[in-house]
Amino acid sequence: MTTVSPVAAAADVPAGERGATRIADRVVAKIAARAAREALRGESPRAHTDAHATVTVHRREDRENFGEARLRIAVELGYPSDIGAQCRVVRHHVTERVKALANMDVPEVAVEVERLHSPLLEHTDRGRVR
Repeated sequence: MTTVSPVAAAADVPAGERGATRIADRVVAKIAARAAREALRGESPRAHTDAHATVTVHRREDRENFGEARLRIAVELGYPSDIGAQCRVVRHHVTERVKALANMDVPEVAVEVERLHSPLLEHTDRGRVR
């Protein structure tokens, strides 16, 4: 009776039939949200910024990557600021980080500004703001 080592047995099975690594949608969402916060802190380190993400992942059968992720990022930004520029930076940084860390294509990143924070409005108990 001959015994076959598990390593040799795994080598005999074609790559497509051995199984696959699957990255959960919530993990991709966490990567995207963290990347958005990193991008915003890089733009304005002292400003109040926050971000969270929702993800739609489309799995593919090819083995080159783990599919594609369409992302929706909600951010909170300081105001006054260049909102368009901050959204561009977030979009670019999130695309790069998800590609690098999750090996997914990112054809769409929608950035939604959920809230603006102004230092002028932090102390509204002082009276009228002009």
